[in-house]
Amino acid sequence: MRSVATRLRRMAEEIEIRRSEEDHRYEALLDGRVAGVAVFRANGAVVNFLHTEVDPDFEGRGVGSRLVGGALADVRERGERARPHCPFVATYIRRHPEFRDLVDERDLHMLDSAPGG
Repeated sequence: MRSVATRLRRMAEEIEIRRSEEDHRYEALLDGRVAGVAVFRANGAVVNFLHTEVDPDFEGRGVGSRLVGGALADVRERGERARPHCPFVATYIRRHPEFRDLVDERDLHMLDSAPGG
């Protein structure tokens, strides 16, 4: 069992989130490595989130949540919208309603049909 200090230290780890247009993905970088990706396809001002994946070496460290939170913050900053085809992204938005306004009204059903919904 991990100690509380170990869990807290891991939660405080610095994760860099970057958008790679050429690879069509957001990347979470930790310890100089790509720890996770959120694959997207941009269609005008709409970012279609298709798939989110965390490298098994980095699982359990909050990489996926921090990746999606950072990606959605970037979408907002760019004045874009989000379409959460990826169940992980849909669940994240449902659990973090401050990002719900990024989803077009016709796509809100995607939040309700995500796992845990």
